[in-house]
Amino acid sequence: MSVKLKGINKLKIALKGKTDMKAVKRVVKQNGAGLQAKAQRNAPVGTPASTGIPGYVGGTLKRSIQLEIKDGGLTAEAEAKAEYAPYVEWGTRYMDAQPYMKPAFHAQKEQFKRDMERLVK
Repeated sequence: MSVKLKGINKLKIALKGKTDMKAVKRVVKQNGAGLQAKAQRNAPVGTPASTGIPGYVGGTLKRSIQLEIKDGGLTAEAEAKAEYAPYVEWGTRYMDAQPYMKPAFHAQKEQFKRDMERLVK
């Protein structure tokens, strides 16, 4: 599961001449890292009690959330790589959803907007 923002080309055009692209890349990287950290904090971790498996050590989902910087530093993708990640986020007919990415995205989105607005003023 990943969250992607569209409109990068329009953003590049709008930002050129208004700000230093190094600063934009820094904001993208910082906010991508913030998104990753928030998603990892939100990700549920199984325990021996929750799974019914004695000695169970959870955290695979949390550890699977990785950050990738693309497009020359203008795109940050935080993605949960665990095979079962979408089932946890959205639930199934047998299991309630336990959103971890969407709440992290909505929280980080506001910070990203504020950071970008500071750059273009």
